[in-house]
Amino acid sequence: MKKNFLKFTSLFLLLGISAVTFTSCEDDEITPETKKTVVDVIVNSNDHNTLEAAVVAANLTGTLSGIGPFTVFAPTDAAFASLPAGTLEALLADPSGQLTDILKYHVVAANAMSSSLSDGQEITTLLGKNVTVTINNNGVFINDAKVTVADIKADNGIVHVIDAVLIPTKK
Repeated sequence: MKKNFLKFTSLFLLLGISAVTFTSCEDDEITPETKKTVVDVIVNSNDHNTLEAAVVAANLTGTLSGIGPFTVFAPTDAAFASLPAGTLEALLADPSGQLTDILKYHVVAANAMSSSLSDGQEITTLLGKNVTVTINNNGVFINDAKVTVADIKADNGIVHVIDAVLIPTKK
């Protein structure tokens, strides 16, 4: 009887210590929930180094890390490289001017999932000018830029990768 009592007591103590240990470990490992913003999507992409540099230079990281929602049409590094020679350098030299306007032309203050886009749809950007959606047999286009990757979700919006830089018309 004493042996059974000792086994039961030992088992009870072991379970009690384990419960305290697991409970205290869980408390130590609680971390605040981190959010993934549209800026984080751009920063963590290997194909958007130029866009990242432009967003930082234009001081738009705070805005695009905000609550949103935002939809970003994100040109790749190759898209920026295809601009006429000297264009990117000139834009980066005056980040608060035309660069900011061009970047705002790539952002919509709404969640625009690809499933909600329609052919001929016009969407107003943060710049206040519209981009036009074209959907045909060749794909989905924003103005003349083809969407190559759609619907990358972030906590504050959506990112669509495009193969060209959108340049607002001067009107």
